[in-house]
Amino acid sequence: MRTYEAIDRDLLNKVRKLHFVGIGGSGMCPMAEILFGQGYTITGSDMNEGDTLDRIKSYGIEVHMGHAAENIGDAECVVYTAACKQDNPELVAAREKGIPTLERSEMLGLLTDRFDNCIGISGTHGKTSTTGMTTQILLAAGEDPSCVIGGKLPLIGGNGRFGKTGNMVVESCEYVDSFLTMHPAVSVILNIDADHLDYFGTLDNIIASFRQFCMQTSRRIIVNADDKNAMKAVEGITHAEIITFGSTEDCDYYCGELIDGVRAAESFTIFHKGEKLTRVNLKVPGAHNMMNAMAAAAACLSMGVSPEAVKEGLEGFGGVHRRFEVLGKFDGVTVADDFAHHPTELRAVLTAASKMGYHAVWAVFQPHTYSRTALLFDDFVDVLKIPEHVVMTEILAVRETNTYNIYTSDLEAQIPGSCHFGSFDEIADYVMGKVQENDLILTIGGGDIYKCANLIVEKYKALGK
Repeated sequence: MRTYEAIDRDLLNKVRKLHFVGIGGSGMCPMAEILFGQGYTITGSDMNEGDTLDRIKSYGIEVHMGHAAENIGDAECVVYTAACKQDNPELVAAREKGIPTLERSEMLGLLTDRFDNCIGISGTHGKTSTTGMTTQILLAAGEDPSCVIGGKLPLIGGNGRFGKTGNMVVESCEYVDSFLTMHPAVSVILNIDADHLDYFGTLDNIIASFRQFCMQTSRRIIVNADDKNAMKAVEGITHAEIITFGSTEDCDYYCGELIDGVRAAESFTIFHKGEKLTRVNLKVPGAHNMMNAMAAAAACLSMGVSPEAVKEGLEGFGGVHRRFEVLGKFDGVTVADDFAHHPTELRAVLTAASKMGYHAVWAVFQPHTYSRTALLFDDFVDVLKIPEHVVMTEILAVRETNTYNIYTSDLEAQIPGSCHFGSFDEIADYVMGKVQENDLILTIGGGDIYKCANLIVEKYKALGK
């Protein structure tokens, strides 16, 4: 387990000028935006133009295209992304000048310290959606939160915002123990599953990491009572209040009176210890989103937000970027994209899709990392039997080499009727040539499979569909 004891927790009280290497990154942009709002002088650099960079520039923040030693100027601290190589000229220059350098997650930890009511949303699955839901509830309640979200939230036009209160909602990722830089007032534990085993090694190590996150939470822990691993992580914790949410009446907050709505969006009543609080009709599909909504509701209700604001926030939530994001409908064929890349996430999204009334679901799946594919192989095979059709890409290596001797063809051999191709163009042509009216094309994966979805949309538009 990584520790972050060497971080100077008082650093942001000692410096005023910060430089961000890779400022346009989805994890960097919202931090820069919040710190700028708090009065810090911000500069940055990046290699690629894009929406996030345009947003940063709109504030008048100086951004250099490309990386060079002189870009850091008179910065008193340099922040860099996890993908940044240590020989980056800006990092090298900072070290030569004796300027403190912090990796993104380390700065995020320091930033969250500046908020009296920081809510850290953690869990193996559902963090981005739940962070978005919690943010929308607090906005509906007039609580003006700052937030850092792992995906673009349409309501705020980005994946972060600066609020002028002590309220903050932050997506808290467990990978390489990143969330252990944080000491939130409130933490939410959505679920704990076997993932990132290339780093953690065992499920017990993952649970231990979440437990440490809970130990670093000062006031309140909101935990999914339906998830045995999450409950194991909070066993015996007494320094913070434990509040449970789930599907049964023995939870502090639970859902009842369930009805499947249009396109499998859930309709349910939120109860608190037997008392009906409010009825919620979600726009986003799936039982997993109902649990995400319950987590967000429990976190907000426990801090005094009204049931009316909870209802308004949740019912106004239409999803975040790459979470069952519908990209268009062409000749009766719906094209959507989802970030799911772990078997548990795939099961949730594919089960929801199967209940949405489509004639057939075409799942276009990009396996993400050799280690995950190999270590969870049987689970992937099982869950990819849910949709009527499965089309796959080659495994996306990300940061790995194929020491596992695993290939997409191994999955294909175990999933009847499935196939795989070497390029997005081949996949797009194949699927578009096979689909029928009222079918769903759903691209799924944690890598760049969204490019395939975009390509399909472009091809349909080029055909005048």
